[in-house]
Amino acid sequence: MFTGLIQAIGTIKKNNVGVVVDGCMVFSPLKLGDSISVDGVCLTVSELINDSFTANISEETLKRTNLAEKAQKHGYVNLEPALRLSDRLGGHIVSGHIDGLGKVVSIENLKNSWILRVSWDDLNFSRYMCDKASISLNGISLTIAEIYHDGCEFTVAVIPHTWSNTCLQFLTIGEKVNLEVDLMAKYAEKLLKVNDNDTIPKQGQVISSQWLKEQGWN
Repeated sequence: MFTGLIQAIGTIKKNNVGVVVDGCMVFSPLKLGDSISVDGVCLTVSELINDSFTANISEETLKRTNLAEKAQKHGYVNLEPALRLSDRLGGHIVSGHIDGLGKVVSIENLKNSWILRVSWDDLNFSRYMCDKASISLNGISLTIAEIYHDGCEFTVAVIPHTWSNTCLQFLTIGEKVNLEVDLMAKYAEKLLKVNDNDTIPKQGQVISSQWLKEQGWN
């Protein structure tokens, strides 16, 4: 689990077994098997190289995220080590399991913030969008400012600190970003579906004096 509060900007490149991620000195020392959020994707350290590490990437991850494209061009990535039980949860609970890709529609530089407008590639995820909900964009915990077209597009407001300390500063129009919706929204949807389908087991029979008599108790 992660918080969505980025601790370093690194780079990613391909190698024979997966990817090499550089720039982890801020939260070193790493250990084999550690989980690191790389642009919002939870990767496992398989080999250590100074302040860098090697990680394997599955076909599913390559399909759902922007890591293949970034590794191809030695791109910048946001880095965050896994949450410890003693850490403060300053952002929101981020699993590191990307739901899908989005595309940067526009970038607006205001006096006190930047406004990013993003569209979903897979419109099925639009149902999780609502004003002021949390969303992870390239591993960054952000708040949805406004939604458009029933959630198919949305905006987030980015303060200067977040802009200058993450890879958001390098974004371009049309670039693909990793998106993970709030876990609570998905769990709530699952529970509501179960109730609608009436698949939850019925509550056990209430033990009453009548029931006890019927079972032979006096």
